[in-house]
Amino acid sequence: MTRVDVMRPFLGAEEIAAVTATLESGWLAQGPKVAEFESVFAARMDAAHAVAVSSCTTALHLALVVAGIGAGDDVVVPSLSFVATANAVRYVGARPVFADIDRLTGNVTPDSVKRVLTPSTRAVIAVDQGGVPVDLTGIRALCDPLGIVVVEDAACGAGSTHRGRPVGAGADIAAWSFHPRKILTTGEGGMITTSNGEWAARARALREHATSRSAADRHRVTLPAAESYTEVAFNYRMTDLQAAVGVVQVGRLDEIVARRREWAQRYRDDLAAVRGLRCVADPEDGTGNAQSFWVEVTEAAARDRDGYLEALAARDVSARRGIMAIHRQPAYAESDAVVGDLTVTDHLTDNTLILPLFHAMTEEQYRRVVDTLTASS
Repeated sequence: MTRVDVMRPFLGAEEIAAVTATLESGWLAQGPKVAEFESVFAARMDAAHAVAVSSCTTALHLALVVAGIGAGDDVVVPSLSFVATANAVRYVGARPVFADIDRLTGNVTPDSVKRVLTPSTRAVIAVDQGGVPVDLTGIRALCDPLGIVVVEDAACGAGSTHRGRPVGAGADIAAWSFHPRKILTTGEGGMITTSNGEWAARARALREHATSRSAADRHRVTLPAAESYTEVAFNYRMTDLQAAVGVVQVGRLDEIVARRREWAQRYRDDLAAVRGLRCVADPEDGTGNAQSFWVEVTEAAARDRDGYLEALAARDVSARRGIMAIHRQPAYAESDAVVGDLTVTDHLTDNTLILPLFHAMTEEQYRRVVDTLTASS
């Protein structure tokens, strides 16, 4: 048997051709392909502005910077997320305040956010965990009257929808990931989307050392005017090689999401009769992209979570433990981050597993996963 990976990126000849053409063009760093990728991504995500950067982590960092979040501010974040969600808050000198989540979706809710607001809360980072759309409408209804900025961590969200629109479209500013674990990938890379033109313009400058003239602009003329650097900034640029892949990937997105949702529904159908297993599903007000297909192992199950992981590993199936809890990590053990009642977060962290799901998964690979879980119950 060959190993069933938990995720594989969906890439083909078109991406290879796009990278080859970019190599032949001689322009490898941030340039015309990055601009094209920003344009097609903004159009696909119903965004006024898109700014390509080196990762979702740097996108989150810049989102908080341009929103004016800094020292003395509190930022509400879920603990059930990759550590970068809270790290970005630390980068700007603010304090993470961890909110609990909904057991069915794995996302923060308006109520869970409201419970942890402080007089210093200036922003909320709402995550579309595993591609399940967060209730942005409800969170904005809570935050907007209070002047609290809503940042959407849409790292996993490409292709998901909330109330008929792409996720991210309803946030003040959103951050996206193109890591190979994501369904739309450029190898590494990220994107900021926003309707705020001033924030977008500042993010464009900050990603390139806050130069007054970008490298692409300087390249267009034989003798460019001297550039200046207006503030201490960052090197968060994306390359044209990455962007060339991204342009192709955006064109594949609908196909990829449709296929992943087919596999996800098969999992739900085939595992419905397995006692004690609950599969993640769409919320009432949106559709997920099946970025990560996670299953809750409830008290009624025949085995605990780790027992199922061991059974799958014995059949060469590479499943994963559920999403991490940031507040349990050593980096946050002695920090001043606010940790309150995170009962649901702790439960899902200890009792969920992520099953293999990828575009090119075969029938044999799928059956091996399902048959193992069924036989182990």
